[in-house]
Amino acid sequence: MSITAADVNKLRQMTGAGMMDCKKALTEAEGDFEAAVDFLRKAGQKVAAKRADNETNEGVVLVALNADHSNGKIIALACETEPVSKVADFNNLAKSIIDKAAASHAPSAHDLLAEPLADGRSLEGHIIDLTGKIGEKIEVSDFALVSADTVIAYNHPGNNIASMVGLNKAGEMISAAGKDVAMQIAAMAPVALDESSVSEEIKAKELEIGRDQ
Repeated sequence: MSITAADVNKLRQMTGAGMMDCKKALTEAEGDFEAAVDFLRKAGQKVAAKRADNETNEGVVLVALNADHSNGKIIALACETEPVSKVADFNNLAKSIIDKAAASHAPSAHDLLAEPLADGRSLEGHIIDLTGKIGEKIEVSDFALVSADTVIAYNHPGNNIASMVGLNKAGEMISAAGKDVAMQIAAMAPVALDESSVSEEIKAKELEIGRDQ
């Protein structure tokens, strides 16, 4: 059957996939839009499988707190290249993931990715779909949560670095001090909270470097 430009554009509006991908999907599906959507989703799974071993060194980091600041979640959504990290669809997906994380009790990234969005499909399904659309590996490369009497979060402009700190008391002065600590964490990337928390492996490595120097 003949696939018109209007058909291709309609599928593109429905899925956000490229024009050629939409034309191919409609051709394979013989004009059936539902089957064409399934074709594009399966293509996303194939892209994800092919790029599974690729490195993801770019992306965004987002953080969210609950209403009383007693719990915080942080996620890193990673991709292969910087241009993709600027794409609206990528950032919208990251926002959907952190919003879902803030509203759920998922204890791990694995549990979080199984959570459904409004359309009933899981977060993992949405990541696979966007992988097929963009053609790059996309993954939640990090996920963490902090619970305490007061949780303070800091997200550095640009959404490349974020941090959370949990404090055992609440109050305005406590929050101000916590903000300073969170900003210090983001700026200095400390390996531990205090000396007693530094692993023996790190100590041995630093001592070896010191001796060589």
